[in-house]
Amino acid sequence: MTKKKRIIKTAVLLLVMTVFTAAFSVTAFADGGSVSQAIEGTWNTASGQIKDVVNNVVFPIIDVILAVFFFAKLGLAYFDYRKSGHFEWTGPAILFACLIFTLTAPTYVWTVAGV
Repeated sequence: MTKKKRIIKTAVLLLVMTVFTAAFSVTAFADGGSVSQAIEGTWNTASGQIKDVVNNVVFPIIDVILAVFFFAKLGLAYFDYRKSGHFEWTGPAILFACLIFTLTAPTYVWTVAGV
């Protein structure tokens, strides 16, 4: 009996959700009838703001994270060098290359992306 009640409750819940979705959804029409023109217009107005946010927020956050990882890995490599006498350059070199890449990325990433 409980399995039957659970199935009925699930069916009623799905029906209620469907009715609410149909009742409160709004149909959006593109201005002029062309969806591609509406998307291009939205992109053209928002692309400047997106570029500013990415250049001034996203890239600096990535730079800080990579810098912290780079110096931490460099410190760990030094302590390993003191233990074993062999300095492992691979980890710090990769992190340094990534850091240089992200530090210089705002100057060329938008031309590569075609924006």
